[in-house]
Amino acid sequence: MNSAEFLLWVRGPGLQIATVIFVFGIVVRLLEIYSLGRKENLAEHRGSGITQGFMTMFSRSIPIDKNTAKRSMFTVLTGYIFHIGLFVIIFLLAPHISFFKSILGFAWPSITTPIVDFTAVVTMVTLLAILYRRLTNPVLKRLSTGQDYFVWALTFIPIMTGYMSYHHLLVTYNWMLGIHILSVELMLIFFPFTKLTHAFTLFIARWYSGSLAGQKGVKS
Repeated sequence: MNSAEFLLWVRGPGLQIATVIFVFGIVVRLLEIYSLGRKENLAEHRGSGITQGFMTMFSRSIPIDKNTAKRSMFTVLTGYIFHIGLFVIIFLLAPHISFFKSILGFAWPSITTPIVDFTAVVTMVTLLAILYRRLTNPVLKRLSTGQDYFVWALTFIPIMTGYMSYHHLLVTYNWMLGIHILSVELMLIFFPFTKLTHAFTLFIARWYSGSLAGQKGVKS
């Protein structure tokens, strides 16, 4: 298989296989969560669970408590930087927007490639800093499992290979672009079965806990 054939495969059958597994896996995981249900709250409601639920979805993203923010400043900063970086890379790069348009039928404005390129570098450095801290912090190292490092690799490699394909590094453009697309497909395949699913379940969990607190008349 030459580079052209490899690129055609990852853009065609490979992408189709990864997408089917991704969609099926996410649907199953969400159905699994919703099927758990919850016991009926027989106590008198002292507040709006719905309102507090939606407030909690967003308030948990802001470290309101100064002591907590001070103790976890590294986690807060790196978390914001690499999540925002991922958003910019995935949704604001022109070639990616063209790909989404081919699926969704509509597009949105992109930002200049040099900005996305710089964002990719910052994001990679941030992810490397996160990995270094996980490897050197005694508590994090003990709490970390093989899946944590696997998920880190699934996140880092697509960014790195995308950067390398844009700058024509290491191998020919077709090979590196194919490797980049393949790494994204591997991430899609493992997405529903790893901690990456938090991208879908995070706000559901926040709304649920905030709703329960709201019904009791307390802030979450």
